Amino acid sequence: MPVNQKTVQEVIETIPVRYRGPGGAVAVLQDGELVGQHVWGFADLDQRIPLTPQTQMPICSITKQFVCAVLLDLERNPTPAIAAKGDVRKQVTDKLAELLGPEIMQDSGITLDNLYDMQSGLRDYWAMTTLWGAHPEQEFLVDRDCPPALARTKSFHFKPGTEYSYCNVNFHVLARAIERVAGEPLDKLLTDRVLAPAGMTTALLCPHTGKHPGPCVGYEGDERHGFMPALNRMEWSGDAGLVASLTDMIAYEKFLDRSYSDPNSWYRAATEKQTFADGTPAPYHYGLGLTSYSGVDTWGHGGGLRGYRLQRRHAPAERLSVLVMFNHEADVVSATEDIFRGILTLPRPVVPPVKPAAEWAGTFLDQDTQLAITVANGKKEGEISISYAGHGETIKLSDAHHGKSPGITATIEGDSLRIHRTMENRQLDARRIHRDEKFKDASLQGDYQCAEAESTFHIVGEGAMLYGSFDGYLGRGPASTMKYLGQDVWVFVCPRGLDAPAPGDWTVVVRRDAQGGVAGVTVGCWLARGLEFNRI
Repeated sequence: MPVNQKTVQEVIETIPVRYRGPGGAVAVLQDGELVGQHVWGFADLDQRIPLTPQTQMPICSITKQFVCAVLLDLERNPTPAIAAKGDVRKQVTDKLAELLGPEIMQDSGITLDNLYDMQSGLRDYWAMTTLWGAHPEQEFLVDRDCPPALARTKSFHFKPGTEYSYCNVNFHVLARAIERVAGEPLDKLLTDRVLAPAGMTTALLCPHTGKHPGPCVGYEGDERHGFMPALNRMEWSGDAGLVASLTDMIAYEKFLDRSYSDPNSWYRAATEKQTFADGTPAPYHYGLGLTSYSGVDTWGHGGGLRGYRLQRRHAPAERLSVLVMFNHEADVVSATEDIFRGILTLPRPVVPPVKPAAEWAGTFLDQDTQLAITVANGKKEGEISISYAGHGETIKLSDAHHGKSPGITATIEGDSLRIHRTMENRQLDARRIHRDEKFKDASLQGDYQCAEAESTFHIVGEGAMLYGSFDGYLGRGPASTMKYLGQDVWVFVCPRGLDAPAPGDWTVVVRRDAQGGVAGVTVGCWLARGLEFNRI
């Protein structure tokens, strides 16, 4: 259905006021042509430098699909030297075994597909940097710091192929394996095989987040507390690293639209729907995530770095693309959905005026993942908010005890909370945690060691006012408060991490011996679960 150009412009011009911040850029394309764009605000507030369509920004995790494009193009168009060595996919898999270790590859059955479909079961290394003693603004270098991280990656938090879990390790090792097979660095492979063919003339790989080309500055904060330049000193390559302007990204969307019409193109292969090992539909393939708006399927990805939020999505059936680029941390996912719904006049789900059952409110512990789940009333009548995956997710109630969102169904029965996270192919069976308001147990204080991660966890304090800190190969991490949730469950508060957004709070579950003493703790967040720390 052709979109109305006047409507497009009206919709995108509402975005700056609704998602306020230093600056932003939005574009809408249909049938491979630009229908409307809007750019506003400043690339640099202090220097009063305006944001323009040519201003380069880090596109962060949107880079993942470009790495997959290189892989697919190598398969379709190998150099003579690569072709002489046989199947490209096998060559990449062999290099992965060198990077991850042959034992972890053989014992787990992990495949190349599991990596680019986010079904590997590996723990995310940016989350793990918290346990390795990282400070939020310290420098992290690929050649220096990634090999020790991989050496400390020896197990999985689920069997490969059975679930979805976002993991940057997948694409870091995929990029390194591709480089070894091709005998060329990633920046050259990206330029020759994707950026140049797409006409992205100013896009480039810039792995070090502290060395991005100017003049754009990313900002933390908000209007109430003020906007402050974000400090980033990480180096990443494969899981992120590309820098591009709105003009570059418009060229990329035109390229994808042309590619989709070719059934043999890498993009057409990338947008084929996938399944988990049990045959259940899976939402992610080749660095692209599937999101539907009232029946309209879109493929795309977001990008996030401290001070930046970006999103690109393409609806192949409608030949419609939306780009949103902020140099601040507003909700880019909602902004993208607003644009799609506005220009396609898609209805929003109607929330019935249901009063939530009183049992919803509280904190629960999932029996399998050993992660805490907090449930509270939502912002609107008929909604609740469930916090499990590092942020609150809105559930719309169908009746007092049942509700759902596009990726979650939830039911409360007394002290039992059941959640089906359809995107992850995971069933959560959680039990209410009852809080002892007179808690004074001092037995948790002490030191704990995780042999696999080579991480030490220190707990100090008194009563219910405890502090935790981690030591590892990256240093001595900052101390942070711990919150008592109830029974033997705590939270290590983690509002900021080396990557941004941070992995969220870490659940700490106490393990006791037969005599009731503290033997250890199980530590985990949604990106890195089930790490066992034994008392020293």
